[in-house]
Amino acid sequence: MGSTEPSIDKAEAGVTPAAPPAGVSFFSPALSQVRRHVFLHWAKTVLILCTFILAILSLFWAVQYKLETRFHNLTVWVVDFDGQVEPYRNTTPVVGPAITQVVEETLQTNPEALGYTIKSPADFNYDPWAVRQGIYDEHAYAAIIINANATALLQNAVTSGNTSYDPYGAAEFVIISARDEATYYNYILPEFWTLEQSVRSYFGPRWIQNLTTTTTTTNFTQIPPQALNPAIGITQIDLRFFGPAVISPATSIGLIYLIILAFFNTPFMMPVHLRFLKTPNSPSLKIPHWLLWRILSNIGTYFFLSLFYSLVSLAFQIPFANPPASPVEPATNPNAYGHGSFVVYWMLNWVGMCALGFPCENMAMIIGLPWSALFLIFWVITNVATGFYAIDLAPRFFRWGYVWPLHRIVEALRTILFDTHSRIGLDFGVLFVWIAVSILLFPVAAKFMQWKQKRGWA
Repeated sequence: MGSTEPSIDKAEAGVTPAAPPAGVSFFSPALSQVRRHVFLHWAKTVLILCTFILAILSLFWAVQYKLETRFHNLTVWVVDFDGQVEPYRNTTPVVGPAITQVVEETLQTNPEALGYTIKSPADFNYDPWAVRQGIYDEHAYAAIIINANATALLQNAVTSGNTSYDPYGAAEFVIISARDEATYYNYILPEFWTLEQSVRSYFGPRWIQNLTTTTTTTNFTQIPPQALNPAIGITQIDLRFFGPAVISPATSIGLIYLIILAFFNTPFMMPVHLRFLKTPNSPSLKIPHWLLWRILSNIGTYFFLSLFYSLVSLAFQIPFANPPASPVEPATNPNAYGHGSFVVYWMLNWVGMCALGFPCENMAMIIGLPWSALFLIFWVITNVATGFYAIDLAPRFFRWGYVWPLHRIVEALRTILFDTHSRIGLDFGVLFVWIAVSILLFPVAAKFMQWKQKRGWA
């Protein structure tokens, strides 16, 4: 017969509660089943993490694997205008043929040479400015332009004793380092300097030999020294110089924090969102309305986070108010949108944060904690590998990087900050596609999270 007496608190009745079981040693037989479960779970977790490291971190190393074998993808035009344009057509060119000869020998002897491509002046309608325009439009990484008067000026310096002769007026090396400063400074410029030394080594002895056979000793002493050595040189022209140094975080490492900030929106805001579902004194919000609230509130959160992220660049005086510049003339810090450049910069960071953040939100619901942290690592590595490194130098496997969010953000940032060749419509378009697809998958991810909770998986 069951007891009908009311239950009495043991403490009030003076009964001492039973003490918790005493701890046992690690190897106690009583823990045999627990130890086995812990060992298996530990081993499985370590195996997953090790496999993840091998698979995902390999992407970061692979993006530069055997990079030197792909230098040929860095196209450098060589355009010889020497004696090809009036009024210099009657001049027998010696400078242009010498430079192109060195380039051809370099291609034959150096398997890791840049992608030197000898182009005809006719391809540019005999207009050196059209070559510069091609570099600005990113049809090639650089160009060596041998000026039409290269030989004429050198010969005139010899015959007339012109002391104002500048050897570096013979040719130009046109680049646009703001396109990708790391690629230019690490690979293109060092290779060019080597080529320039080869040009001098090739041309110098032949030029002196030519002079000694065509000039009397008396006249030889009257030749300006620079017309003898170095005789010719190549002027480096950077249409869009990458600088000042404070811009570097905005176009590289600083963007990692844009990803991290977007990711941490989920753990910080989820307790806020759950208040609509866990309301002891009021009804719960309908799930469709709750999902809509989450989407709109996330967009609002990214709006303010991206503003303050952008204000950091403004506070450290990154230029945002310079006018645009000519695409064929060197310019220092031109901004594509003049005084409106900061607003465009902020909007890009806002849209970019949405494109980076919504996939994190979806994956957090699908795989949950702590595994969503692994997705963050994957997301950072794949975006950094394709955003900060030249895809032209990466294995073909990485061509998918052209549609990854950070690649489009970096490209658009360089347009805004340096007035480089603009694909900003395409850049924003790709980011909007990421946002649209993520929002379409948002209810699916939420439904999957609800299904996991019902099964006790989360």
